[in-house]
Amino acid sequence: MSGGRVRIYEVGPRDGLQNEARVIATQDKRRFIEALVAAGLREVEATSFVRPDRVPQLADADALLPSLPRVDGLRYPVLVANRAGLDRAAAAGADAIAVFTAATDGFARHNIGMDVAASLAAFAPLLVEAGSRGWWRRGYVSTAFGCPYDGRVLATQPVEVALRLLELGVDEVCFGDTIGVGVPSQVADLTRLALDAGIPVERIAYHFHDTRGTALANVAAALAAGARTFDASTGGTGGCPYAPGAAGNLATEDLVYLLDGEGYEHGVSLDGVLEAARLVSGLLGRSLASKVGQAGGWQPPEAT
Repeated sequence: MSGGRVRIYEVGPRDGLQNEARVIATQDKRRFIEALVAAGLREVEATSFVRPDRVPQLADADALLPSLPRVDGLRYPVLVANRAGLDRAAAAGADAIAVFTAATDGFARHNIGMDVAASLAAFAPLLVEAGSRGWWRRGYVSTAFGCPYDGRVLATQPVEVALRLLELGVDEVCFGDTIGVGVPSQVADLTRLALDAGIPVERIAYHFHDTRGTALANVAAALAAGARTFDASTGGTGGCPYAPGAAGNLATEDLVYLLDGEGYEHGVSLDGVLEAARLVSGLLGRSLASKVGQAGGWQPPEAT
């Protein structure tokens, strides 16, 4: 398992912060994103254009997005759920969006108030409009390995939803281990089934949570199966509200350390990510939970 190029898709500013009780000021979110960009990250999911009363932490999306630095090759996808969100995103200068559904009806109903079929029908005109604007489009398929309401999830379920999202025009599908129950054999099975169904590997991404300590093992399994795009959250922030006290998202610094050690190219500086991780931990008022955040990187001593 070594060699090749891997994309790191940073979700810290959106998924990492959205459930935090401590409100982070807009200028501090901008500082965090600037630190991520300085570290070499080129896909940073910046915020959500959803109802402010539902996600008050991200109520400043209209002010935040236009204030962010723009450089060639840098993308700031934003989450949208309806036409009002799409219009707000357009007014703020968005050029990339993500929509969010699930592999299970139970999770979709609890999160977005409709079953999977209804969510896909609702997203169809949004994706068409975004496509007509030339925007990049991503589709999340959450609960790809297990659901807090519907239980065990067969690999066929997320693949079927992913195929439908691709038919609707998304450029990429992202399979999410929302409650952190997936293990490497499931990741290998899902990847194989997706490829067999005709989904190009370059249009597959994974979003792992480290709830039960399996995130990096799942990354390794996905890499072995051919996947090359992974979500991560600097500082390991975020996580699943259905598993109180659990670890959060896969930490970007942990992912970068693994990829560096295995010889993959990705363009992200571990030192830079650690700086950004320390910044966000200070803003949240707590210590870093990630392994590399606690131990740091490692350079072997010179032989004497």
